[in-house]
Amino acid sequence: MKPAGDSKVVEGEGRGLWTRQFLGTPLVVTDYQSLLETLPALAARSTPTAIEFCNTQIVAMRRTDAEFSAITSVYDYFIPDAMPLIWGLRALGVKMRDRVYGPSFMRYALCHETKLKHYFMGGSEETSQKLVEQAGILSGGRFQLVGATHKYSTPADSPAILEEIRRLNPDVIWVGLGTPKQQKWIHANKALIERGIILTVGFAFDVNAGTKRDAPAWMQRLGLTWVFRISQEPSRLLGRYLKYNTQFIFLCMGDAMGYFLKSICDKWMRPSAR
Repeated sequence: MKPAGDSKVVEGEGRGLWTRQFLGTPLVVTDYQSLLETLPALAARSTPTAIEFCNTQIVAMRRTDAEFSAITSVYDYFIPDAMPLIWGLRALGVKMRDRVYGPSFMRYALCHETKLKHYFMGGSEETSQKLVEQAGILSGGRFQLVGATHKYSTPADSPAILEEIRRLNPDVIWVGLGTPKQQKWIHANKALIERGIILTVGFAFDVNAGTKRDAPAWMQRLGLTWVFRISQEPSRLLGRYLKYNTQFIFLCMGDAMGYFLKSICDKWMRPSAR
């Protein structure tokens, strides 16, 4: 069922996808199967489609950082991959059972997607090699991987990668460079890619290659993936999560107060029934 006030964004082989605004970002209301079934329709478009797997940091940055908001304006769809986003959508009346977590969606695609041609960009040399191996193992050799590169470090590396993408003509390009590096790459290069779907999934490369551990399922269900990740990489992630999680909480509180005050004003200003 379509959530009230939302807009239909694309028809796939399965159900259509819908969006709902949350803290200024239009989040797609979907699930793993529906999103996967929509990929062929997106890949058939004559222009490229950029999809972001969106956590609380990205939503907060899009709301508070004008430069990052401009960079991510080239994205077509934002998929909610953090449980606090799902809780927020539920508070707005959206019936969404679970997030569509980037690493899990990538694994789901590796196991089930057999119709499209794929390309991996990102990760270390070790991660890239192991991810290619896992793609073959998980799919039983049915996943159509046409190329992979770990050789992006600076914008100077982009021309060679873009040339390879043009030559191989993949339907789906998976980008795992981390935030904000991967968003900047999409902003700079989306217009130079002729067609296909570009998915920015960051940490998904490491998880599916087996080079980094993901949070246990119970922590993920409770929205505590960030706690586990801090425990694994405290020097890199502690400051980031403290900053953007705090921003996200205050943004939610501010919007909730705004909605409350608006409802009070609307109630008092509504003409009384006679």
